[in-house]
Amino acid sequence: MIRGRDEELRAVRRLLDEVATSGGALVLHGEPGSGRSTLVDHAHRHATGFTVLAGAGLVEEAGLPYAGLQRLLDPVLDHAAALPAPQARLLRRALAGAGCPPQRRLALGLAVLRLLATVARERPLLCTVDDLDRGDRASAQVLTFVARRLDRLPIAVLVTQAGAPPAGLPSHPLLPLGERDAAALLADRLPEPPAPWVSAALTVAAGGNPQALVDLAATVTPEQCRGDEPPPGAPPVDGALGRAYRARLDQLPDDTRRVVLLAALDEGGDPRTLVRAATAGGTTIAALAPAEVAGLVRVADDKITFPHRLARAVVVATAPLGDRRAAHLLLADVLTDGQRLRRALHRAQTVVGPDPRLATELVEAVTAAVRAEPGPAVDAPADHRWATASAALERAADLTDDHTLAVDRRITAARYAWWAGAVPRTRRLLAGLAAGPVPPVVAARAELLRGEVELRCGRVPAAASPLRAAADALADGDRQLALAALARAGEAACFAGEQYRYADLARRARPLTRVGDGPATALLTAHLAGVAATLRGDHERAGPALRRVVVLGGQLTGPALTPSALTWAASAGLLVAVDGAAYRLADRAVTLARASGELSALPRALELRAIAEYWLGRHEAAAETSRDGLRLARATGQANWVDVHLGMLAVLAAVRADRETSLRRIREMRPEPAPGSRPHALAAWALAVLDLVDGRHAEAADRLASLAQPGSGRGQILVQVMATPYLVEAAAHQAHRAAATAALAVFDRWASSTASPTRRALSARCHALLAPRGSAEAEDAFRTALRTHPAEAGPFERARTALLFGRELRRGRRPRDARAHLHDAWGTFTLLGATAWAEQATAELRAAGESVGVPDPAAARLLTGQQLRIARLVAEGATNREVAARMFLSTRTVDHHLRNIFHRLGVRSRTELARALT
Repeated sequence: MIRGRDEELRAVRRLLDEVATSGGALVLHGEPGSGRSTLVDHAHRHATGFTVLAGAGLVEEAGLPYAGLQRLLDPVLDHAAALPAPQARLLRRALAGAGCPPQRRLALGLAVLRLLATVARERPLLCTVDDLDRGDRASAQVLTFVARRLDRLPIAVLVTQAGAPPAGLPSHPLLPLGERDAAALLADRLPEPPAPWVSAALTVAAGGNPQALVDLAATVTPEQCRGDEPPPGAPPVDGALGRAYRARLDQLPDDTRRVVLLAALDEGGDPRTLVRAATAGGTTIAALAPAEVAGLVRVADDKITFPHRLARAVVVATAPLGDRRAAHLLLADVLTDGQRLRRALHRAQTVVGPDPRLATELVEAVTAAVRAEPGPAVDAPADHRWATASAALERAADLTDDHTLAVDRRITAARYAWWAGAVPRTRRLLAGLAAGPVPPVVAARAELLRGEVELRCGRVPAAASPLRAAADALADGDRQLALAALARAGEAACFAGEQYRYADLARRARPLTRVGDGPATALLTAHLAGVAATLRGDHERAGPALRRVVVLGGQLTGPALTPSALTWAASAGLLVAVDGAAYRLADRAVTLARASGELSALPRALELRAIAEYWLGRHEAAAETSRDGLRLARATGQANWVDVHLGMLAVLAAVRADRETSLRRIREMRPEPAPGSRPHALAAWALAVLDLVDGRHAEAADRLASLAQPGSGRGQILVQVMATPYLVEAAAHQAHRAAATAALAVFDRWASSTASPTRRALSARCHALLAPRGSAEAEDAFRTALRTHPAEAGPFERARTALLFGRELRRGRRPRDARAHLHDAWGTFTLLGATAWAEQATAELRAAGESVGVPDPAAARLLTGQQLRIARLVAEGATNREVAARMFLSTRTVDHHLRNIFHRLGVRSRTELARALT
């Protein structure tokens, strides 16, 4: 089976199927390993009843005009006797090696076209040429000339090439495989299906290239397949794709190979640097042209790149050591003072043995580079800066003869690799720390990083020990770093569902607090104290501490302004329900991390931004944020946050009653997330919402009640608090009513400590659901909820409240009162595209004795959700006073909205308004 090429396969079959009525051509273009030859083979297998002529461009014959054409046409050259004599002579002369005068090239093209038409008289003809651009240019020109002139001829031409397709021919680019197709291809090749996050990591390593995936699959061990060990980070140089690049490289002239090596070693890709280096080496940039034709490099005005990072690796790996050393020296000599880091790195690659002076030069260059703002003056763009700095410091450590200093530099190199999102490199650097006496503070920095990597990428419970050890070792020498270690340990405790451990972390933090601490240190101490108080339910102490964290987060400047500090401030904002501030802090963390290239900070920052968007009612924005977080978590190897974002996406899809998407996201998670962990809780929440949508209240209540054990500090207390409105709805009339009441008590204590109208509205809704059915208490609570839902927080939760209230009224035999709220809910769900919830509202309306229709889409697009609800009530005959009473608005507000509605729809009366909405 050919994975991920459905569209191209259909195009090939269409080309063959339509040849009887109209000939045609198709160009498939893509990088080596993208599946071009596989698609040509597919065409040959399905060309039943065709005469097939197959050729391929050969680099060895690229200098022989018409060599490719001769090999293609040789099986049918006897048909040339049927051509007019001048055409036959011209064709035979060209194919015999005598060439073709420029003024006769048109005649030659027509001769080839006539020859193919003669062959096709017997039965349809398929001509295929693989790697057209690798052969001689004269043959390619004739074949593309013919391919443009196949109308009304039973001839199909299929060609493939690496570069851009010839003008005037239908083409299909062979793009990298998506995650699903790549996972299917890996499952075909591996002895057991890989863990989903392993598939994602291998797809990133392969760049979606099918052959690279196949080569990677051949190197994956069973432990890597299961996810017990990190998967390989790059395709093997000696795999099929590597050999294909090697074959192209071997065909290049010596001058070209020297310039290609310079390009491969200069990862900055600056054409000006390459021009200077090539000139200094006795050649010119023009020598790069054969490599570009061969598909080994891509040349643009501002950048020289390789089609796949494996191509760069093959160039470097196959060059002799002496050539590599000479190339590094050339590059070092031509780089300017503004490219100090790259220059020092190239020099360092030519040295054998310790060289303290060069090591110091590397460290100073790294320091200057990381302090500079990303931009043209910096050696590398933001997303490569930390990777370059890590490589430089690792090399500096190799050149350092002082053991302690070398270890310190290697730890910093590991930290920079982590910021660059290079997890395998980070682990390798940490694992390779040399044995020997090391100051405790230096060793603690390694433990802090090791714990952070374990938290994001490995076994979360295993992160706690190194993080606590790091905090203890750093307490006397670096209080701020010690507090950061404790805050990370707190993240690990919350992720694993072991919140009871947080009290000990807050206790450890108290002796580290000093009067007059700067904002960054004060933020951490307040954060630890505030979260600990929140988890034990002491909101009177938690509120002031966490609000102080939010304020301090907004005041950070200079070195204190980091993505980590902003994410701690954002999480504090969520805990005190200042959602707008939490969103701004998380969004600022995302912006800062992107600008500085600190990729490892992005998955967590994006998680917090998505949660803020959820509370703000921006569900689509939250889903987009989580998709971005998922992509980055996969790209940076943060397997635990891959599952977090998948869980959040599953919840968001379930809330919208999108069963297929929600279940697909859950299936993408690693098998059986650890019970009690955040991903496990998010998956359970999503499944519970789907149960609730389908009317399986008992199952939903079971799932949600099991998320946490109130009072024990075990389980996902914070997730259960977020899901409490769904737990109460599911358990209101079930056996789990006691669990719902207990969870609501926790929710109420939290909600009442905040100024959030959203939380208070949800609390009122929950109390309405638990009140006796049909009671005044229930009705009052529902009306309080409807009044309290803020307009700026999105209409979805208010519509859910209206649906539940309408259902309560309808079941209490008050269908007339129910219909207004059910209409309100139905209209909102319809506009939001929440089909399943709209269907529930429709069913309730029908049960209340009324049918519904679909609002006119043209009118709906012109009005806000609230305006449409007002317009619909007016169209049904309600007075402005009645509309105000039903929607809990003032009459003046309804008057204002109605004037805007008339203006937007271009109507002048209530009668015209009713017509506009039907």
